[in-house]
Amino acid sequence: MKYKKIGDILILDNSYSDDDFDSLAKKHNVKTIMKIDHIQGTKREPIYKILYGSETETVNKENGCLFKLDLAKVMWSKGNNNERLRIAKLVQDNETVIDMFAGIGYFSIPVGVHANARHVYSIEINPNSYHYLCENIELNKVKNITPILGDCMAETPKLKADRIIMGYVKTTHHYLKVAIDSLNKGGILHYHETVPEKLMNTRPIERIKSQAGNRDVEILKINKIKKYAPGVEHVVIDARIS
Repeated sequence: MKYKKIGDILILDNSYSDDDFDSLAKKHNVKTIMKIDHIQGTKREPIYKILYGSETETVNKENGCLFKLDLAKVMWSKGNNNERLRIAKLVQDNETVIDMFAGIGYFSIPVGVHANARHVYSIEINPNSYHYLCENIELNKVKNITPILGDCMAETPKLKADRIIMGYVKTTHHYLKVAIDSLNKGGILHYHETVPEKLMNTRPIERIKSQAGNRDVEILKINKIKKYAPGVEHVVIDARIS
């Protein structure tokens, strides 16, 4: 049986059986045991089942940051923790950052805590995720993050930034043009995509270049995050748009 612990909640995978959940909860020191079947829709809402306990709100500590969330209402991707810290360490002093698809602040909070950005604009469409994004800004005592409730397609063009994070993998390529258009000259794009392994070094790059128009694109890194499905990788393309 595989599991992941998020705060004081245990998430089991599909291989769980009728175990003694009371003993399992005591062993891992958790108040609730859940199964997340899948995440659905553009608002990334979980379809879940509670196996033990009742409380689904918790606080998870990661990379020196605190994330409050309700696992019955919003998603948590534990496999991206290294990537979240990697991005925070790349942010330069006084940069303006746009975090598209910000969720509860997965990328914004580490940037606010570990970097010295001038400002971070965090855009999120799900009201539940936005609620916890605001809570996490307060919880981590960061002063340079502005949360924005809305659709990235509509909100991103209102802003300009030196770095834009696109930390979402489904249909993200549809938002590439508005992201690139909002990047200052020489700005950095962090574009997430799920892609077949054989297309990993071509398709994401071609998509970025096709939306960049006459602007030069310099690929800085292709970073593999994790296996998304058999033969499919979750990758991040770091690209400088001149």
